[in-house]
Amino acid sequence: MAARRFSWLLSHSLSASPSSKAACNLHSLVRNSGKWGNIGRFSTAATIEELINPQVQISYTKHLINGQFVDAASGKTFPTYDPRTGDAIAHVAEGDEEDIDRAVSSARKAFDEGPWPKMTAYERCKVLLRFADLAEKHSDELAALETWNNGKPYEQSANVELPLFVRLFYYYAGWADKIHGLTVPADGNYHVETLHEPIGVAGQIIPWNFPLILLAYKVGPALACGNTIVLKSAEQTPLTALYVGKLFQELAFTGSTDTGKVVLELAARSNLKPVTLELGGKSPFIVCEDADVDQAVELAHFALFFNQGQCCCAGSRTFVHERIYDEFLEKSKARALRRVVGDPFKKGVEQGPQIDKEQFEKIFRYIRSGIESNATLECGGQRIGSKGFFIQPTIFSNVQDDMLIAKDEIFGPVQNIFKFKDIDEVIGRANATRYGLAAGVFTKNVDTANTLMRALRVGTVWMNCFNVYDAAIPFGGYKMSGTGREKGIYSLNNYLQVKAVVSPLKNPAWI
Repeated sequence: MAARRFSWLLSHSLSASPSSKAACNLHSLVRNSGKWGNIGRFSTAATIEELINPQVQISYTKHLINGQFVDAASGKTFPTYDPRTGDAIAHVAEGDEEDIDRAVSSARKAFDEGPWPKMTAYERCKVLLRFADLAEKHSDELAALETWNNGKPYEQSANVELPLFVRLFYYYAGWADKIHGLTVPADGNYHVETLHEPIGVAGQIIPWNFPLILLAYKVGPALACGNTIVLKSAEQTPLTALYVGKLFQELAFTGSTDTGKVVLELAARSNLKPVTLELGGKSPFIVCEDADVDQAVELAHFALFFNQGQCCCAGSRTFVHERIYDEFLEKSKARALRRVVGDPFKKGVEQGPQIDKEQFEKIFRYIRSGIESNATLECGGQRIGSKGFFIQPTIFSNVQDDMLIAKDEIFGPVQNIFKFKDIDEVIGRANATRYGLAAGVFTKNVDTANTLMRALRVGTVWMNCFNVYDAAIPFGGYKMSGTGREKGIYSLNNYLQVKAVVSPLKNPAWI
C-alpha cells in the first residue's frame, strides 16, 4: 500500500501518447498489412489544440483528515493532469503509511466516540439529504472539475453523471431510517431477534473512470448505515473527491481485477476483513437476427464508446448474427467515423481524451496486437491531434475468440465485432471469459430474450438497452468481475453486521 499514491483521505466524524516512432510503426504496419481499407477522416470538434479554459478554481489539494485539510506527513506531492494536453493542473498531497494510519485512527475515534453512529437514523437521513442539496447546488463546479481532470465530455458530466451523483445520495438518505432487523421464530421458548449494526470504519477505493458516481456508490450506503470512512481516490482524478470532502466538511473498492486480488490477499493476511469488489469486465453485446439493424448499431456504438470506452461493463465483444453481420459492420464503421472527438468542454463533442499517457499507450498496444493477430482494422487505430491523449474510434472485424483483443479488457474506444450462427453458440462464446460483469441483448423475440437473460453468467443483463444505472438497481459481477453488489438495497449488506439476540421466554402466550 505504501508504494501507491494516496491522493486523498477522508476520515472525520461523518465519516502521453505513443512516441512518434511508435505511431509511425503502427501506421506502417496497418498500411503494409493490406487492411487499411477505406478508412476515412474522423469528425473532430474544430481543432483540438484550441482548448476551452475551465471556469473553476482548484482550491483543495490536501488530505482531509479529522475534518481538516492537511499536508502529507512527508510533505510530498504529485501532479494531476489535464488529459487534453498532458500538462499538470495541480499538485496533490501524496500519502503513505503514516497518512493512512492517521486517517484510520481518526475514523476509528470518530466511530467509537463521535456522534455519527450514535445519531438516530432519522438524523443521519437529514444530514445526507442536506449533503445532496449542497452537491446539487455545486453541480457546475463538480462537473467542470470532473471533465478537466478526467477528459469526459462536459455535457456527460453535467447532464448525466452529476444528476445521478445527487440522486444516489438522496436515495441512500432515504434508506438511513429504514434499516432494521427481524424477529425470528425458534424451536422452543425463546425470543430471537436480529440487529443490523454498522461495521465500523469502511476502507474504500475508487477508480478514475467515474470518480463521482463510484464515490456515491460507496460513501452513500456506508454513511447511511452509520459507518465512518477512509477513502482513497484514484491518483489520476483526485480533484472532485477533494471537493466533495469540502462539501461534507460544510455540514467499496473498485478497480482492476489484479488490484482486487491484492486487496483480498491483504485482507486475508490481516484479520479477515470483509471485502466487496467491483472489478473488470469484457461484456458481450449480442445482436440477434431479428434486430432492427440501425437501432442495434447505435446501441452497440453507445455500449462500447461511452466514456471513451473507459467503462468496466462496456459492450466490448459485439456478437452479430451472420444474417445481418455485413450490414451491421458497414453501418457501425459509418457511425464510428461520424463520432465527434475533441475538447470535452465543447458542445457536441461525444468523445474526449483517454485518461492519461499510460492508458493511451496501453490501448495502442492492443490495437497493434489486433493487427498482428490478423483481425481486420476497419477504421481508426490512430491518435488524433498532436498533444493530449485522443484516439480515433476503432473497429475490428474478423476477430477470433482467442485473440488478446477478444479476451482482455482494453478499456478504450476499440470495438470488436464477431459473427455467430445460433443462440447456443453465442451463449457458449459469451460465457467463455473470466469476467462476468454485464451483457447486452438486442432482440424482438421474447423467448430469445428469456433464454439469454438466464443463460448469460453476468451480474447485469440489459435487454434492448445498455448502461442504465438507476440508484435502486444492484450492480456487480460474477467470476473475476468481483464479489458483492453496489447500489440498491443489496449494497447496505456491505456495511452492516448482523447480530442475533436470544433470550428465554417464560410462560409465553404464544411463540
